[in-house]
Amino acid sequence: MSAWMPLALCGKSREKAASIWKKTHLIIKLLRSIIDNVAPGTVIITETNVPHKDNIAYFGAGDDEAHMVYQFSLPPLVLHAVQKQNVEALCAWAQNLTLPSSNTTWFNFLASHDGIGLNPLRGLLPESEILELVEALQQEGALVNWKNNPDGTRSPYEINVTYMDALSRRESSDEERCARFILAHAILLSFPGVPAIYIQSILGSRNDYAGVEKLGYNRAINRKKYHSKEITRELNDEATLRHAVYHELSRLITLRRSHNEFHPDNNFTIDTINSSVMRIQRSNADGNCLTGLFNVSKNIQHVNITNLHGRDLISEVDILGNEITLRPWQVMWIK
Repeated sequence: MSAWMPLALCGKSREKAASIWKKTHLIIKLLRSIIDNVAPGTVIITETNVPHKDNIAYFGAGDDEAHMVYQFSLPPLVLHAVQKQNVEALCAWAQNLTLPSSNTTWFNFLASHDGIGLNPLRGLLPESEILELVEALQQEGALVNWKNNPDGTRSPYEINVTYMDALSRRESSDEERCARFILAHAILLSFPGVPAIYIQSILGSRNDYAGVEKLGYNRAINRKKYHSKEITRELNDEATLRHAVYHELSRLITLRRSHNEFHPDNNFTIDTINSSVMRIQRSNADGNCLTGLFNVSKNIQHVNITNLHGRDLISEVDILGNEITLRPWQVMWIK
C-alpha cells in the first residue's frame, strides 16, 4: 500500500470517483481509514462531475471521506455570469456553500483537460438557460458532447472549448479577451478553497481545431501540445495575448500568496452589489479583511459602498470615499 499510494493519490490524474462502483462512498471511507493510519497528511481529492448536491456528498461527515472536492459547479457558473453579464446565479449558489468541518475544503478550478461540465449546473439553473448557454457558445465556435437519454432524446453533457474562447466573442479584441479572462480567474483566486489553474489557461491558449481534426475527438480542442521554443517566444513577446495573460495572471497569483486573508480556512462572505457586480470578502483570525469587487459587464459601474477604504492591490490605487468606479471587466482587491 505504502509503495503505490503516492502515485495513486498524489498524481496528476486519477479515475473519477463516481465512476468506480455504485458503492463509491464505502471505497472512499476505506481509503481514508487506511491513509489516515499509513500516511497521515495525504489528501484525498474526489473528482465527481455530477450535480452539486451529489458532489458535496463526498465530504462525508467531514472526517471520513474526501479532504477536498472538485468544485465542478464553479466553471460553468462563472462562464454563465460573464456571458450573461449577471452575477446573480453565481452569487445565489455561492452564498449557500458550507463545509462539514474545518478539515475539508474546495478544490476550485475553471478549466481542465476535459470540457466544461454541464451536469453540475442542473438544479442550479433552469434547463432552458443551460441550453441557451450551449447555443451561444456553439455560435462562437465551441464544440459540445452529448449524452443519450432513456426516452430517446439527448442532452448536452459538456462544452469543449478553451476557457479563453468560452468567455469571449470571435470579434473581441485581445485587450477585451484578456480582461474577461483575468476577471474570471480573479474570481477563482478569491473563492474559499484551494485554486488550481490549467496549463492551457495560464498559457492563454485558444481553440485547437487542428487538434480536433487530427485526433478525432472534441476534447482535443483544449489539449494542444507545444514546442517549448514556440511558447517561450510568445511569452517573451509583449505584443501577444499569451504574454499578457501569463504575466497578469502570474501577478495575481503572487499577490494572492502574499495575503493571508485568502487562506482556505479563513472566513468569506459573497453578495451582489448589483446584478453585474459581485463582492467577495475574506477575513482572517486577526480581523484583517480583504474585499474583492468584480464587474462582469461591458459597462462602467459606479457603486456606492460605505466604510470601504484602503488600497486596491491590483491597480495600486488608494480607495477614498464611498463611490467606487469599476471599468468594464475590472477587478479590485481592496485592503
